[in-house]
Amino acid sequence: MEVNRLDFYIGLSLAVSSSAFIGTSFILKKKGLLRLASKGSMRAGQGGYAYLKEWLWWAGLISMGTGEAANFAAYAFAPATLVTPLGALSVLVSAVLSSYFLNERLNVHGKIGCLLCVLGSTVMVIHAPQEEEVASLTAMAEKLKDPGFIVFAVCVVGSSLVLIFAVAPRFGQKNVLVYILICSVIGSLSVSCVKGLGIGIKELFAGTAVLKEPLFWSLVICLVTCVSVQINYLNKALDIFNTSLVTPIYYVFFTTSVMACSAILFKEWLRMTADGAVGTISGFLTIILGIFLLHAFKDITFSYDSLPLYLRKGPQGFPWGQPYVALPSHETQAEDEIKLPREGSSKGGWGTHQRTP
Repeated sequence: MEVNRLDFYIGLSLAVSSSAFIGTSFILKKKGLLRLASKGSMRAGQGGYAYLKEWLWWAGLISMGTGEAANFAAYAFAPATLVTPLGALSVLVSAVLSSYFLNERLNVHGKIGCLLCVLGSTVMVIHAPQEEEVASLTAMAEKLKDPGFIVFAVCVVGSSLVLIFAVAPRFGQKNVLVYILICSVIGSLSVSCVKGLGIGIKELFAGTAVLKEPLFWSLVICLVTCVSVQINYLNKALDIFNTSLVTPIYYVFFTTSVMACSAILFKEWLRMTADGAVGTISGFLTIILGIFLLHAFKDITFSYDSLPLYLRKGPQGFPWGQPYVALPSHETQAEDEIKLPREGSSKGGWGTHQRTP
């Protein structure tokens, strides 16, 4: 059964509004911290807590909470393959607003990255897969018993334990992929838990006694555990490595893991046509490229003076710097060698090609 179109549009609206709220929250928090710094208060990086008295910081926190709540609700209405990639729009909103309100320069690479994020998100919305409708926790329980998902969950938990106890102590401080892989694969399970809890909350508002269901509380415990692991290792990655490196890599691996988990659990890709699958993958790759351009080149100064000479406008007004001049051929070179001495001889000079009597 295909998901109801009204639910799809509700989920899409919630996902987009979530990105807007979360992207705005970063600007409000940063603005509040800058105001405190201008007043001489102890900064948060130095252990100060003066930001708790700043209303702009609280506005940012409320905006972040609203965005996360909207994102949580979006999973109950729309496919996770659509909701998760649209989280990239929060990066776009933050980048655009920071250039206006924080005087942070957005170079050409960043503007192109923003455009690619918008285009990629649009393509993904157009070609979004439609999952099988899961209207109750009972139906969700049947999905969780699927052998394919059980194998996937066992692989995720097993690989995470290996990374946490065997790989992370040796290579976590050196390789950025270790901590990010832990966050990403665990994140795929947390999104599945959010999806199940969203369905349960919808049932709760409809009058069903879902609080007596063991599955509901199992999903809560699993979600708290997964989110705790994600926060722990994501903070470790951000503390050791550059944010501009961690953010795009985490987005790519996390979104890929969620899309794989959602495809196995909700069979989203079985009803897709070939052009729909190509469109979804193309949109996702376009978003990845946009995020890469936004972060990888954000500290590079790119201006008119850095353009190559042939791209600048010359003094005569030619758009490519110099007027077009044809390259001389062998025949024209030979004619010039003959004409130049004769012209010189007519003015009283001597020519190298004059015949001797």
